Amino acid sequence: MAKVVRVEVTPRHPNESVEKMIKRFIKKSKKEKIIEGVVEGRYYEKPSVKRRKQAKKRKKVLEKLNRVNRENLENRRGKNGK
Repeated sequence: MAKVVRVEVTPRHPNESVEKMIKRFIKKSKKEKIIEGVVEGRYYEKPSVKRRKQAKKRKKVLEKLNRVNRENLENRRGKNGK
């Protein structure tokens, strides 16, 4: 059985524009990965392919974190004069 997800957006104040509410709705739906779930369920994907995709995604995130950490370290060294 599928997981039930409720994404609800109410106006924060009386004059909030519809555009802002739509943006918040889109952010919430992305956070809950609603669209990804629908796209993912369209066709069967072998478990080995899923693992490969997850590993590739993990590797990409780790590389980005390492790059950002390296840049932050270089910036700190540059400010200290070392």
